[in-house]
Amino acid sequence: MIEWAERDTGDVDRDGLEAAARLARDRGGAAQLCVVRDGVVVLDRAYGCRPSSLFWVFSTSKPFAALLVHRLVERGALALDDPLAGHWPEFAANGKGGITVRHVLQHRSGLPVARSPLRDALAMTDWDASVRAVERARPRFPAGEGPAYQYVSYGFLLGELLRRVTGEPIRELLAAEILGPLGLRDTHLGLPDELWPRHVPLAGRGPGPSAAAAFINRRATRRAVIPAAGVSTTARDLAVLYAALSMGGTLDGVRVLGPQALAVATTPTSDGTVDGLIRLPIRWSHGFQLGGPGERIDPRRPRPMGRTSSRLAFGHNGSNVCVAWADPTRRLAVAYLTNQLLPRHDGVAGQDAVSDAVLAACPPVSD
Repeated sequence: MIEWAERDTGDVDRDGLEAAARLARDRGGAAQLCVVRDGVVVLDRAYGCRPSSLFWVFSTSKPFAALLVHRLVERGALALDDPLAGHWPEFAANGKGGITVRHVLQHRSGLPVARSPLRDALAMTDWDASVRAVERARPRFPAGEGPAYQYVSYGFLLGELLRRVTGEPIRELLAAEILGPLGLRDTHLGLPDELWPRHVPLAGRGPGPSAAAAFINRRATRRAVIPAAGVSTTARDLAVLYAALSMGGTLDGVRVLGPQALAVATTPTSDGTVDGLIRLPIRWSHGFQLGGPGERIDPRRPRPMGRTSSRLAFGHNGSNVCVAWADPTRRLAVAYLTNQLLPRHDGVAGQDAVSDAVLAACPPVSD
């Protein structure tokens, strides 16, 4: 597996990588930045914390659930066009019988929230209550009409679906299917109590971010199973996952997804359509956000994977606090975690600057 010692591969700009590291350092607070190129660590830095410190990564958590779904599709246990209600009959209530797995992965289920953004967030530590809420919910939009970000409901929709299909809770399924085989020993869907001393508290700037940080910093929140937002992990572990994905889905003989399934997972489904919930243009696939400018996105707008990112890059931002992504054109994996919950523009601008510095230092590779 990956050896955690920085190496000079000869095809990256060392000064450029150091510039990215300085940007991460100078943002303040705690941060980890890992860059893996073609399976080799070219940058591995931690500021204000240890490399083993555990960050709450917000929606950077979402691809873990998506990958589990795609693995079941690979095996024939599930199909993307299956209605959720075919596996989960209670979900059909209130006009939701036509919502498919594909709709959820694309954020087109029409269920961006089960109740309201605030009520969903306050209840997200209670699995049973959150599942009952999505069962009882009425769609806000027709399924398939357009993307409307399922910021918390996404994890309960996919997590309960996975439980119905496999009989296993998502935490155990994730450990058996992905975390264990890849050796991701520092990734946890719900932080175990014995690892509490290693958690990194969030710091918020402004009334809204400060209130959110206080809620998330509670032990009850950190230990809860919240698939859409509640993974605690390190930049190293995320870099290993995305290194595998950057190289076709397999790393050192451990297969996360086969090439065909990975191609489906990263196929564009929205090229910058303004999202119905968060009112921002996002390039979506089946479970990932995509890089590149897109056809409808202002090229001057900061983007977590960088303004100069390839259209083939894929990953996920987490509340402009954390981001992890892969670029197969560069055989590159990047994980950048912070504990600074900032106003939206400030957060994404900081991610953009770090990502663009990494991209400038790591040109595309030729096969």
